[in-house]
Amino acid sequence: MTAEEPPVTSEEDLHTELQSLLRQAHENDINVEGGWDCRNGTEHPDWDVIITEVQKTEGSE
Repeated sequence: MTAEEPPVTSEEDLHTELQSLLRQAHENDINVEGGWDCRNGTEHPDWDVIITEVQKTEGSE
């Protein structure tokens, strides 16, 4: 996050930011499926992120 970006303060904000990030990566031919360890130093928890593509349902946007 840069100084120009608003902080993520809700689950809706998190969803919006993730959606934007994944769309940008996909549009730039980056394979977004897989798993990543996110190590964050001693002051924040570490996370394991797993992304899988799901089949669209009829009528979804």
